[in-house]
Amino acid sequence: MSTDKNRATAAAILPLVGGPDNITSIAHCMTRLRIALRDRSLVRHEELKALPAVLGVVEDDTYQIVLGPGTVARVTPEFEALVAEARTQAAPAPAPGTAPAPAPAPAAAPHPAVTSAELADRGAALKDAQKARNATPFKLFLRRVANIFVPLIPALIGCGIIAGLNGMLTNLGWLPALVPALAAISSGFMSLIAVFVGHNTAKEFGGTPVLGGAAAAIIVFPGVAKIDAFGQHLSPGQGGVLGALAAALLAVQVEKWCRTWVPETLDVLVTPTLTVLVSGLVTLFGLMFLAGAVSTAIGTFATWLLATGGAFAGLVLGGLFLPLVMLGLHQALIPIHTTLIEQTGYTVLLPILAMAGAGQVGAAIAVYCRLPRNRSLRTTIKSALPAGFLGVGEPLIYGVSLPLGRPFVTACAGGAAGGAFVGLFNQLGIGFGSTAIGPSGWALFPLLAGKAGMGATVAVYAGGLAVGYLVGFAATYFFGFTRQMLAELDTDPDPAADSPAAGPRKQPVPA
Repeated sequence: MSTDKNRATAAAILPLVGGPDNITSIAHCMTRLRIALRDRSLVRHEELKALPAVLGVVEDDTYQIVLGPGTVARVTPEFEALVAEARTQAAPAPAPGTAPAPAPAPAAAPHPAVTSAELADRGAALKDAQKARNATPFKLFLRRVANIFVPLIPALIGCGIIAGLNGMLTNLGWLPALVPALAAISSGFMSLIAVFVGHNTAKEFGGTPVLGGAAAAIIVFPGVAKIDAFGQHLSPGQGGVLGALAAALLAVQVEKWCRTWVPETLDVLVTPTLTVLVSGLVTLFGLMFLAGAVSTAIGTFATWLLATGGAFAGLVLGGLFLPLVMLGLHQALIPIHTTLIEQTGYTVLLPILAMAGAGQVGAAIAVYCRLPRNRSLRTTIKSALPAGFLGVGEPLIYGVSLPLGRPFVTACAGGAAGGAFVGLFNQLGIGFGSTAIGPSGWALFPLLAGKAGMGATVAVYAGGLAVGYLVGFAATYFFGFTRQMLAELDTDPDPAADSPAAGPRKQPVPA
């Protein structure tokens, strides 16, 4: 039955994005189905956002449909299968002189309430402005770096949860014979993550993936301990994912350079050899030292920051994370999270940054309470809140707080308060983090780990969420609206929007 539901969702999405011939590539991350389209004008945005399974859409370099964690991993294979089936079943060509049947016109959307239309315009304008800002070379590079690490998140989550289970069994003294096996399962991926980073880096930047993986594999090879470079012995894994990223980028450049002058008849022999040799030597006698120093500095700084200025650092990090997301700069944190996980087993930054989502949830609940007559917006909030509690914030950000303006600022205040709470306890000695990246909100509980014990760790994280919810709610309820905003927004929607004949209700803003 679940498969039928996922296939039905995929079947509903396909015609609304222009059909199989309009799709050039399909992928997914933790929450979004990412589709590359030939012609975006064929997408029926409003009908797509009205689908029950769709939590929102994001227009970026790819067209991204937010389905939520778990759901997207099940819908994507069904969507790929439907596209493949449609392409293999070639439709008969129309008879000579016969015009092809026109595509059915989209159903007329119901006339929305004035408030919903205004919010939709604001949301569209904000997203257009954000898309323009994110087109800078630096942000495009960050997006490509994110594309390297996003495919690794499922393995990080699975191994992180197994590591947490293994730690619990170790502390309780249960099933001692199983502990070494779980340790091997949870640590195997992390011991070779550099290889996967190298593979994905070469793939993303236009090189041969396996050559990028081969260059990065040098970093984790145990035999590097025998190499004496500049009077120092290398350590296996030195440089971590940052070194792997740099090694693979270099391999891509060497490979492209070789292709400019190596004869085609010798390419299969010369290009791979020179690519691995040159990038390997530079990695061993340069990149591993440099990346190792940077990785160590990142870990030292993060530990020092939260140990000495925990409350203030948490306030700043939690309060600024939503704006970072809006600017696309949060992608720069992915390699930092991964580096911290490599060094200590968890990233201390993620639980603090997750407080931004708590502030967002609290702000959305306050908007719900302050606008009792705006049924359209309240419907959007009700449908998006469950995902918000699980850390999927796009529907609430793009559909509620960001277009409204002031509630976005008060949501940041809630995130700052929750971050300060978690940071304070870190400063007091109850430091902890997440063993994987990707999940947030309540979904982060299974991935928490720390030196103070699971009870204290869970209590502090839960307390931070509660503070974020409460402060985000209170700040938005009392300071999130002017009198003019309340007069304009707290109105009844068009009664036609609720009639069965009107069709599905539109979302108030694009997500």
